Amino acid sequence: MNDKEKLIDQAPIANSVSEKIPYSFQDLFLVKPLDPIKVKKEFSKPVPTDNKPKKDKNGIEAVDYDKVETEVKEVDSDFRKGVILKVPYSYKDTEQFRRMPINIGDIVVYKNKYAEWFDILKDTQLVRTFDVIATETVNK
Repeated sequence: MNDKEKLIDQAPIANSVSEKIPYSFQDLFLVKPLDPIKVKKEFSKPVPTDNKPKKDKNGIEAVDYDKVETEVKEVDSDFRKGVILKVPYSYKDTEQFRRMPINIGDIVVYKNKYAEWFDILKDTQLVRTFDVIATETVNK
């Protein structure tokens, strides 16, 4: 089963959760983050030509690094997916909403680095409207 087949319409669940949240937000989305996205990235590291330190002309011991080795690692992406639980007031009447409407239950991709944990509600994050970079289409 691939990722597309596992996606379901989150709107009914998100709406029932949203109704129980006693907060409204001025300019931040309330998001339930999904599991981190894993990506493969290349990392370069220097390789010593000789493991024995040598003294330079100033008497400082140093190891020479003439080669670079590339290693591929699986790491968390800089972006994350999440389900919208609350839409901010300031977003609903904007041109941005008319171009890309985001509603409760939508799955969005956002910059994880700038999301803030909302510790008043367990496992939720606050995400600025301009940090949302995409919505994910779910086949209904």
